[in-house]
Amino acid sequence: MLSSNNLLILLAIVAVLFGARKLPEIGKGVGEAIKNFKKGISEQEHIDVTPTKEDAAKVEPPKTEAAAKPADENKDKKTV
Repeated sequence: MLSSNNLLILLAIVAVLFGARKLPEIGKGVGEAIKNFKKGISEQEHIDVTPTKEDAAKVEPPKTEAAAKPADENKDKKTV
């Protein structure tokens, strides 16, 4: 386990790296992640992975072979 001295040193290093203004945001993000993790473990329900309308709008349509081919296919052919 980490002793209190180790935690203080770790906190000081994090404060230097991220700055004092970012620490509350980092703490909030870690807290939400832990809460969601515990919630996910305790619930035994089915997870819905159906894309929403917003997600569907962001997805690009698959490219077809005709779109991937160059417009002038004659330059690929060798003439004799």
